[in-house]
Amino acid sequence: MPDKYVVPQFIDSEDKILGPITVRQFMICLIAVFVIFIEYSVMQLVYFILLAIPTAALAGIFAFAKINGHPFHIFFLNVLQSWTRPGLRTWRRELSDGELRAMIVRKPEAKIAPAINKARPSLTHLRDLSLTVNTGGVYNPDAD
Repeated sequence: MPDKYVVPQFIDSEDKILGPITVRQFMICLIAVFVIFIEYSVMQLVYFILLAIPTAALAGIFAFAKINGHPFHIFFLNVLQSWTRPGLRTWRRELSDGELRAMIVRKPEAKIAPAINKARPSLTHLRDLSLTVNTGGVYNPDAD
């Protein structure tokens, strides 16, 4: 009897640790709380409130927002990649006068080799070959 192996079914879903919260979401919230605590201990109350609200909003967006079914951090990385890399790559090669003249001069066209005509197998031969392959060699057309 062959061994049985467990095949993972839901490889796209993240592991949940606290109800519906995943490890990634928990870590983002934990880091946000730590940053807000540092802001609270360093700044005055008015400045703390002005800075803590955007910090919490940004952490909430990165932790819980989804765009087209993907987490926000994937979308954000794709946007950064689109901004930093050009979408169209061009090759600007400077040609010398000699290279330009060589491009203008026409080269003789290459001769095309004649096509080799191979004999096509007959339909019965193809049927026999496919039966031999499908049966794993059990069917032998020569044994008939």
